[in-house]
Amino acid sequence: MPLSSSHIRHLRSLAHSLKPVVMVGQHGLRDSVLEEIGIALDFHELIKIKVSAGDREERDQIIGNIIGETGAELVQRIGNMAVIFRRNPKKPKILLP
Repeated sequence: MPLSSSHIRHLRSLAHSLKPVVMVGQHGLRDSVLEEIGIALDFHELIKIKVSAGDREERDQIIGNIIGETGAELVQRIGNMAVIFRRNPKKPKILLP
């Protein structure tokens, strides 16, 4: 389900106070990190990820891989921080407007 602009605005406001749940470091994106991101998305639905690897293009590629592997949607990306959202079909926590 693609997010509308009002959904993105709402999710960005919710994510403002969040701390990064997962950090991707210099070793890049590993299977264990992807598994942790999947678990965090199932539990929280909206998470913030810090990507501290390489230059801008490498960070964009890592964030793209996370989105592709997890099925989440990118809400916002500022610098080395990304906010992603994936609805939990069994127990939705976040109500979208």
